[in-house]
Amino acid sequence: MTTKQIIAIQERIGVDRDGEWGPKSREACRAYLLSLMPENSPWPSADDESMTYFYGKHGNEGNLVKINVAHLPIKYENTKVSSIRAHKKVAVSLLECLEEIAQSPSAWILAQYGGCYMNRPMRGGKRPSKHAWGAAIDIAPSTNGLRTPWPSSADMPFDAMVTFAKRGWGNLGWEIGRDSMHFQAVKPS
Repeated sequence: MTTKQIIAIQERIGVDRDGEWGPKSREACRAYLLSLMPENSPWPSADDESMTYFYGKHGNEGNLVKINVAHLPIKYENTKVSSIRAHKKVAVSLLECLEEIAQSPSAWILAQYGGCYMNRPMRGGKRPSKHAWGAAIDIAPSTNGLRTPWPSSADMPFDAMVTFAKRGWGNLGWEIGRDSMHFQAVKPS
């Protein structure tokens, strides 16, 4: 992101507009996005036990539904995406997020869809990924990857994070400062 874009975020979250993203900006961003979330989160905590209680066993394709996204500008490697498989409990919320983003200046990220359901462990670990439940989506992975700091290097639009936060979804960009491609239907820790 540019310094100008970082300053715009800082203005929105109520911290000094200096273009530097440090601990005060990170904490103010986190507090701002948490304040937008529903008072009673519709999602479980991120631990495996809570995830399994709420979503069922990871990898259970019987809990998945196809979300029709043919009307949205979603592409995977330049190929139009017509449907996304996600957990049935997140389907409506996820579609609302994608539709809202499609109507915003951040719509360009939808042309860089990275995936939703994938029964796999977390990268570099043995625990199941939130994708293994169909409760996570990756968007614009090439510029918002696992080791790319947000917002200094990654370009995930803040408005996309706001859109998901209003429906209780966390984003690892503002939660851990990197991997901003990853949105998940779990209570932020």
